[in-house]
Amino acid sequence: MDKILENSLLFDFYGELLTDKKKEILSLYIEEDLSLSEIASRYDITRQCVYDTIKTSQKLLEEYENKLGLVQKFVDHKKELEQVLKMLDELDYIDKEKITEIRNKIKGII
Repeated sequence: MDKILENSLLFDFYGELLTDKKKEILSLYIEEDLSLSEIASRYDITRQCVYDTIKTSQKLLEEYENKLGLVQKFVDHKKELEQVLKMLDELDYIDKEKITEIRNKIKGII
Protein backbone atom coordinates (compact mmCIF):
# COMPACT_ATOMS: atom_id res chain seq x y z
CA MET A 1 0.00 0.00 0.00
CA ASP A 2 1.19 3.51 -0.82
CA LYS A 3 2.80 5.14 2.27
CA ILE A 4 0.76 8.34 1.87
CA LEU A 5 -2.48 6.36 1.71
CA GLU A 6 -1.39 4.20 4.63
CA ASN A 7 -0.62 7.26 6.79
CA SER A 8 -3.93 8.82 5.85
CA LEU A 9 -5.88 5.67 6.76
CA LEU A 10 -4.01 5.28 10.03
CA PHE A 11 -4.80 8.89 10.88
CA ASP A 12 -8.46 8.45 9.91
CA PHE A 13 -8.84 5.37 12.09
CA TYR A 14 -6.70 6.26 15.10
CA GLY A 15 -6.12 10.03 14.98
CA GLU A 16 -8.56 10.69 17.79
CA LEU A 17 -6.33 8.66 20.11
CA LEU A 18 -3.51 11.21 19.79
CA THR A 19 -3.13 14.29 21.97
CA ASP A 20 -4.72 17.43 20.56
CA LYS A 21 -1.34 18.95 19.64
CA LYS A 22 -0.10 15.81 17.88
CA LYS A 23 -3.42 15.44 16.11
CA GLU A 24 -3.34 19.06 14.88
CA ILE A 25 0.24 18.84 13.62
CA LEU A 26 -0.28 15.49 11.93
CA SER A 27 -3.51 16.75 10.36
CA LEU A 28 -1.70 19.74 8.88
CA TYR A 29 1.00 17.46 7.54
CA ILE A 30 -1.23 14.68 6.16
CA GLU A 31 -4.52 16.35 5.31
CA GLU A 32 -3.42 19.91 4.51
CA ASP A 33 -0.09 18.84 2.97
CA LEU A 34 1.82 21.62 4.74
CA SER A 35 5.60 21.50 4.91
CA LEU A 36 7.56 21.18 8.14
CA SER A 37 8.51 24.86 7.85
CA GLU A 38 4.90 25.97 7.39
CA ILE A 39 3.76 23.98 10.41
CA ALA A 40 6.70 25.20 12.49
CA SER A 41 5.95 28.85 11.74
CA ARG A 42 2.28 28.33 12.54
CA TYR A 43 3.12 27.00 16.03
CA ASP A 44 6.30 29.05 16.52
CA ILE A 45 8.40 25.92 17.00
CA THR A 46 11.39 24.47 15.19
CA ARG A 47 11.16 22.26 12.11
CA GLN A 48 12.94 19.57 14.12
CA CYS A 49 10.19 19.69 16.75
CA VAL A 50 7.56 19.31 14.02
CA TYR A 51 9.49 16.43 12.46
CA ASP A 52 9.84 14.67 15.84
CA THR A 53 6.14 15.16 16.60
CA ILE A 54 5.14 13.73 13.22
CA LYS A 55 7.44 10.71 13.55
CA THR A 56 6.30 10.03 17.12
CA SER A 57 2.66 10.34 16.11
CA GLN A 58 3.08 8.05 13.11
CA LYS A 59 4.81 5.48 15.30
CA LEU A 60 1.91 5.61 17.78
CA LEU A 61 -0.62 5.14 14.96
CA GLU A 62 1.34 2.14 13.65
CA GLU A 63 1.40 0.64 17.16
CA TYR A 64 -2.38 1.04 17.41
CA GLU A 65 -2.74 -0.69 14.05
CA ASN A 66 -0.43 -3.53 15.11
CA LYS A 67 -2.58 -4.11 18.18
CA LEU A 68 -6.04 -3.56 16.70
CA GLY A 69 -5.66 -4.21 12.97
CA LEU A 70 -8.65 -2.07 11.97
CA VAL A 71 -7.05 -0.60 8.85
CA GLN A 72 -6.03 -4.02 7.57
CA LYS A 73 -9.54 -5.37 8.18
CA PHE A 74 -10.98 -2.39 6.32
CA VAL A 75 -8.65 -2.91 3.35
CA ASP A 76 -9.38 -6.65 3.29
CA HIS A 77 -13.16 -6.09 3.38
CA LYS A 78 -12.92 -3.50 0.63
CA LYS A 79 -11.00 -5.94 -1.59
CA GLU A 80 -13.55 -8.66 -0.95
CA LEU A 81 -16.44 -6.35 -1.79
CA GLU A 82 -14.69 -5.27 -4.99
CA GLN A 83 -14.40 -8.95 -5.92
CA VAL A 84 -18.13 -9.39 -5.31
CA LEU A 85 -18.80 -6.42 -7.59
CA LYS A 86 -16.64 -8.01 -10.26
CA MET A 87 -18.52 -11.29 -9.88
CA LEU A 88 -21.84 -9.45 -10.24
CA ASP A 89 -20.62 -7.94 -13.50
CA GLU A 90 -20.02 -11.45 -14.82
CA LEU A 91 -23.58 -12.62 -14.12
CA ASP A 92 -25.99 -12.51 -17.04
CA TYR A 93 -28.98 -14.48 -15.94
CA ILE A 94 -30.03 -12.54 -12.83
CA ASP A 95 -32.47 -9.68 -12.87
CA LYS A 96 -30.48 -6.57 -13.89
CA GLU A 97 -32.43 -4.38 -11.46
CA LYS A 98 -31.50 -6.70 -8.60
CA ILE A 99 -27.83 -6.58 -9.63
CA THR A 100 -27.96 -2.78 -9.71
CA GLU A 101 -29.53 -2.74 -6.25
CA ILE A 102 -26.83 -5.05 -4.86
CA ARG A 103 -24.06 -3.02 -6.54
CA ASN A 104 -25.41 0.22 -5.02
CA LYS A 105 -25.50 -1.31 -1.55
CA ILE A 106 -21.93 -2.55 -1.87
CA LYS A 107 -20.71 0.80 -3.22
CA GLY A 108 -22.35 2.46 -0.23
CA ILE A 109 -20.17 0.32 2.02
CA ILE A 110 -16.90 0.87 0.21
